[in-house]
Amino acid sequence: METIKKTRIFGIKNAGIVIICCFVIAVCIYHFVLGNPANFMNNDPNNHPLNGNMLGTIYKGGVIVPVIQTLLLTVIALSIERYIALRSAYGKGSLTKFVENIKAALNAGDLKKAHELCDKQRGSVANVVVSTLTKYEEMEKNTVLSKEQKLLAIQKELEEATALEMPMMQQNLPIIATITTLGTLMGLLGTVIGMIRSFAALSAGGGTDSIALSQGISEALINTAFGILTGALAVISYNYYTNKIDKLTYGLDEVGFSIVQTFSATH
Repeated sequence: METIKKTRIFGIKNAGIVIICCFVIAVCIYHFVLGNPANFMNNDPNNHPLNGNMLGTIYKGGVIVPVIQTLLLTVIALSIERYIALRSAYGKGSLTKFVENIKAALNAGDLKKAHELCDKQRGSVANVVVSTLTKYEEMEKNTVLSKEQKLLAIQKELEEATALEMPMMQQNLPIIATITTLGTLMGLLGTVIGMIRSFAALSAGGGTDSIALSQGISEALINTAFGILTGALAVISYNYYTNKIDKLTYGLDEVGFSIVQTFSATH
């Protein structure tokens, strides 16, 4: 029987590079887009933003803005990367239909058809099935081991093949999970800094510095909004891809159990 090529899941292994690139982009956006003099009175970023100009208002959020923007861009970049990686992990067709077809082929004792289905489907589930079917056929030809030992060998191969696929599917998700908290904390930090500036303006000797006061309040509100947005997107992304991985893992467990049970029933 021809050897079936396994599909490898390719993802960004060094997320640090992504974070650095996002930071550079965030700084450029902060200085050249948000800090564009055209967004402010008298074309001076030190003045108030033009009435209704959101870009200038966001710029007044202060130095925490590019930090939170970096986290936001990182979430977006890694979410896109995970979408592409998990899409290849699922394979070319419906995962549910693939599992059903594999179970039908096993019940009919047609291992050749099962291999053909894997070759057509590709993806992580197909990779695991191929490895397990190869061990299945190897155990059929083995005349030394007992039935229980053969079943354990097939089960072990299933577990090892699954263990090889899981890290690639979960790659970079811990970073997104970290940003769910870090984004909110950075927003809170920006809020505190903004409020400190506001109270400093109120306590300034001789009267209230309205420009410093408004800038401090603006910084507090802008960073709060950006922090909440970043944390919310990170939570949505993490839960979405975790759910996708859970469904894929369920498919692996179901088809693996079918292979082991088929061997047990027919030998």
